[in-house]
Amino acid sequence: MSVSVTIISDTHAMHSSLSLPGGDILIHCGDMLDLFDRDAAALTEIDEWFGRQDYQTILVTGGNHDLALEAALARSQKPFRNARYIQDEQLTVEGLDIYAAPWVPQLASHAFYLDDNALRDKWAAVPSGLDILITHVPPAGILDSSSRGHSHGCRHLAAQIERIAPRLHCFGHVHASANQVRMGDTLFVNASSAISGQRAVREPFVLNVEPRRTA
Repeated sequence: MSVSVTIISDTHAMHSSLSLPGGDILIHCGDMLDLFDRDAAALTEIDEWFGRQDYQTILVTGGNHDLALEAALARSQKPFRNARYIQDEQLTVEGLDIYAAPWVPQLASHAFYLDDNALRDKWAAVPSGLDILITHVPPAGILDSSSRGHSHGCRHLAAQIERIAPRLHCFGHVHASANQVRMGDTLFVNASSAISGQRAVREPFVLNVEPRRTA
């Protein structure tokens, strides 16, 4: 039986404007908050919103705008009551092998930044053969072009994608490239909810994923 998966990203404190269909798994690929918002109350508010969504499981990783989340993780590895935060971790949900990591290049003053050497190590540690890979940043060259045509993906992640070979790779970060594309056996989804240049959100990406094994 297929698993219904709803994917969102880059909601930037506009999550209450989203209308989600409900289902088995909700994935948030990071950038829940506005840039440099360090207010812990913002995390509490989105956690309460997660609690009102009709999903069996809610999985969350961080993004470069999520400084309040990064600060909360220094205090507790479980920053949400109503969602499961994932960082450099693999788990199995509804028979699907899932891994998530929040790391971003280039943005040294932002949350979840790592330098080139650390990024190489992080992406090299991702296991192969996943059903779903969740990152905040796209791999370089895949759904990563800004409205000005600049690439904002991670080249070190791109170097590992063929080895990792996820069936589904979902991310956000680059609002202008929200879309999905299949390349080989991988479906890539840039699930950015924010619409570039507007204080508005687009519809979530909703997919059905067939487990390769029973839960």
